[in-house]
Amino acid sequence: QAATQNKYIFFLTHVLCTGWFLSIFDYKTEKFVVARNKKVGVLYRLIQLTVLGYIIGWVFINKKGYQETDESIQSAVITKLKGVSLTNTSESGVLVWGPEDFVVPPQGEDVLFIVTNFLETPNQTQGHCAEVRFHRSLCCLSAGIKSGRCIKTDPNSTGTCEIYGWCPIERHFKPKQPLLKNAENFTIYIKNFIQFPKFKFSKSNVLETSDEFYLKRCRYDEEVHPYCPIFRLGDITQRAGYKFQDMDTLGGCISIMIDWICDLDKGYDHCNPRYFFTRLDTSANVVDGVIHSIDRRRSLIVYGVRFNIMVHGKVSGQSVNPEGHLQNLNL
Repeated sequence: QAATQNKYIFFLTHVLCTGWFLSIFDYKTEKFVVARNKKVGVLYRLIQLTVLGYIIGWVFINKKGYQETDESIQSAVITKLKGVSLTNTSESGVLVWGPEDFVVPPQGEDVLFIVTNFLETPNQTQGHCAEVRFHRSLCCLSAGIKSGRCIKTDPNSTGTCEIYGWCPIERHFKPKQPLLKNAENFTIYIKNFIQFPKFKFSKSNVLETSDEFYLKRCRYDEEVHPYCPIFRLGDITQRAGYKFQDMDTLGGCISIMIDWICDLDKGYDHCNPRYFFTRLDTSANVVDGVIHSIDRRRSLIVYGVRFNIMVHGKVSGQSVNPEGHLQNLNL
């Protein structure tokens, strides 16, 4: 019985090995069936053309599926303001205002406040004086330390609190006319550097030109000089939908959006920014300022226009890894 089993195993092994060996020389080919049916043929070709048209027309041409995008913009903004104004008040007389006087904080930031109006209280010294009555029913504005005394200007008056502080007390009322009347003609130079790390692409918004006098005479205009980085303040507020006179008395806030939307496949020269201007505030912008020495000071309550410069960007370009990008598109 053991001999019979061995012969049976030997026979199976021989058959299997022989079949595997002979299968090496087999040749396989696909068998196609041609259906001579015009309706089926037309439907088949329409499906092929639809898929091909979708890939070429929608994915590659319309959606530019061969491109990658980068929105991780890196940006830096430098600002410089130019302009001179003259004021003449009873408190301080004739004063000439330059950028170092009416720009807060100092120039170079992407947020700046430009003084257009102010209320001045000159020659304040520390001492005792009568508080300013804010309302008929209110005695004072907490401008100093109360002494406990009530000062009456005449026998029939209710009196005013005496305080120890900086005297005379600051005036608090809304001005009716701007003092820096030509502020709308001031110009602001905005230089913006941007970089998109994925494509190693960097550029600035200053037009590259061989004309060395271009920046000295150009002013931004959407049609004539769309790539000039120098803006007139009056033009900025006008493009935001307001007159500068709506803000120069009690102040305002303007957003300047620098938008970089570029297709890098079109070339370096075709990537240029667009500017959008929007008014953000609904009330006055007021800043308290003090210019003083050790025992004497000049107090200013200033009104002005605040400019917020924001940068947004998105670029697209040919993928640095086309095969992997097409796999992400399931193509």
